Amino acid sequence: MDEYRPGPLPALQPLALDWLAQAAVQVAVLRLDRLDPELSGNKWFKLQHHLRAACEARKQGLISLGGAHSNHLHALAAAGRRFGLGTVGLLRGEACLTPTVRDLQDAGMQLHWLGYGGYRARNAPGFWTPWLERYPQYYPVPEGGGGLPGALGCAGLVAQLPALLPALGWSDYDGCWLAAGTGTTLAGLVLGEAGRHPVYGALAGPPAHGVAENIARLLDEAGVANGGYRLFEACRGGFGRFDTQLLAFIRQVERQCALPLEPVYTGKALLALREAVHSQVFPAGTRLLFVHTGGLQGLRALESQPCNA
Repeated sequence: MDEYRPGPLPALQPLALDWLAQAAVQVAVLRLDRLDPELSGNKWFKLQHHLRAACEARKQGLISLGGAHSNHLHALAAAGRRFGLGTVGLLRGEACLTPTVRDLQDAGMQLHWLGYGGYRARNAPGFWTPWLERYPQYYPVPEGGGGLPGALGCAGLVAQLPALLPALGWSDYDGCWLAAGTGTTLAGLVLGEAGRHPVYGALAGPPAHGVAENIARLLDEAGVANGGYRLFEACRGGFGRFDTQLLAFIRQVERQCALPLEPVYTGKALLALREAVHSQVFPAGTRLLFVHTGGLQGLRALESQPCNA
């Protein structure tokens, strides 16, 4: 058995919400947040090929980037501890202590705070050179676990979806809806679907963050034409920005459906789906899978002291 491969997918959770019933649209949630207590959400899928590559290259550890509430670094630190690899995190902003940062420290991750200017330079030529000279035995993982290896890891989950449908009484579904942060997971689902079902992405950040361009690049690297996806604006003023309507919506869904959401990705994605349903993007009878990508570090951030990350 491949130790780096995620386990079987959790059961789908049907959503019983008034706005879905009124539109005669059915939605079931793929609860990736239930996949693993530490490597939660889409992160293990995105990391599996990076972990395997680090092992094959006989590296001693992993080095990557993220913020003080980073779901990616949280999963990376947990993976390092689980598989006996050292981890190094290059963090956005100035040093601060959040629940996520405490977990990174407890997992043994070495932290380096880059400031904001230093973090903005992460895509500049030569950024990695001094870090890989300092940590020559560490395998660099792109921000968010991205790149084509991350997308290919996510592509693999599509093959497991049909086996989950009979428990709902469904014979098929009409598309997948999910939050898009970098677009890596969405690109992976497009690759996995291979044109069988459309994939809909709710943008967690503004279009200027380049999600569409990243998806196009990943599909091109995979040698695949656009297999059918559509992006929807969902950022509500900016990446990581919250508003009272969003927070009230998250609390309401949790009360009604026992579905935990957070305000950076999944909360925005489900609220954007409600807006799309109200706008009659989907006809009556549509059956959608809402991919809960995990990302619950953002929920912990709401309960902690403010930290500019």
